[in-house]
Formats: sequence, C-alpha cells, structure tokens
Amino acid sequence: MTLRCREVPLLPGLDAIRLRGGESAGENPVRWPYVAENRSFKNWVKGGELVFVTGISRHRSPQNLAECLYEGKECNVSGLVVLTGDAYIGQLPNTLCRLADELAIPLFEQPYSLPMVEVTEAIGRAIVWSEHASIEHVDQPILADSAELLDAWIACRGNQSAMAEALDCHRNTIRNRMNQLSESLPGSGNTTEKFRTLLKAHLLLKP
Repeated sequence: MTLRCREVPLLPGLDAIRLRGGESAGENPVRWPYVAENRSFKNWVKGGELVFVTGISRHRSPQNLAECLYEGKECNVSGLVVLTGDAYIGQLPNTLCRLADELAIPLFEQPYSLPMVEVTEAIGRAIVWSEHASIEHVDQPILADSAELLDAWIACRGNQSAMAEALDCHRNTIRNRMNQLSESLPGSGNTTEKFRTLLKAHLLLKP
C-alpha cells in the first residue's frame, strides 16, 4: 500500500488542498514531502517527492512556477503543491494548470492559512503507515527463504553482478530470483516497489 498523489487531499485535515492540474498522473506515489526554498530544487530531490513551493523566501513569478513544473517533470517528482494567498503567490494561473495537464504532473493549490507543519506531518504519517501496512502483508516464509538474497543485495548495494559472484551463480539467476520474489507479494505495485517492500521488511523484522 502506497500513498498516491490523488489521496493527499483526502488525508485528515488536508481537504483544503485542491488538485488543479495533472489529474492523469494522480496515481504517482508520494515518497516524502519537500519544501523548496531555492529557485531551483533539482539538486535537492531524488525523485518521488511531493514538492511544496511557498514563495515566502523567494518571489515566484508565473514563469518561475512553470519552470518548477518542467523541473519537477525532469526530476521525476511526485507532484507540485503551490501555496496561494494575498501575501505571496496570489492565485494559480490557469495557464499553469493547463501546463500541468500537458506534462502529466499533479499540481495542487494549498491556502497559506493551512499550516505547513500540519500538512507535512499528515503526509509523513500516511507514508509511514502505508509502508508498515505493506510490510505486515509480507509472507514470513517467503521472507525467510529470501534472506540470503536480500543480504547480498544490501552488501552489494544492488549490483547484480557482484551479487551473482557472492552467491556463486549467474547474473540472470539473480535477476530472475528478484523478479520471482517481487511477484510473490500481493498487490498491484510494480516489481521495483515490491522488492523495496521486501528489503524494508527484511531490515525491520530480521533478528
């Protein structure tokens, strides 16, 4: 179970946040919230973040907000949230909403009256809860049988060639075993997400 962009306004206390564009990408998973203070944020994100643009410490023109969307798409962030109100960013331009549709990146509008600390706490709790919920559904025998492979992945930092050498098998065998493990988990997530769930469960539940 993963927190998705479209679910953010449904979280307790966040109903004032509205999805204004990029609805087609509403299934994007939210890895973590990130508040962007600099004009550019590409050097500070890893992908999957829900980026918040406040305009408090730096003026945000419509052109810069459009640049944020392009940059967010390039960096594979989950979505963009723009805070609006009389003090800083007055309103969200319709051209920006249309651009979000074109780029297929979720664009949200959040009123300044909604405290950021409440927003980030609600999203953080939802992410942690969803991760633990996923871990609880991991079949324990599967986890036990895959312990050697998961330990090798951690030791080799995901390098499949190094894993094959450590486990004395072919690289294709490693890839096939990883895919089989991922497919053994219930749910509709892709194999990469499922394998990450296995890794988290292995790290959290191992003696």
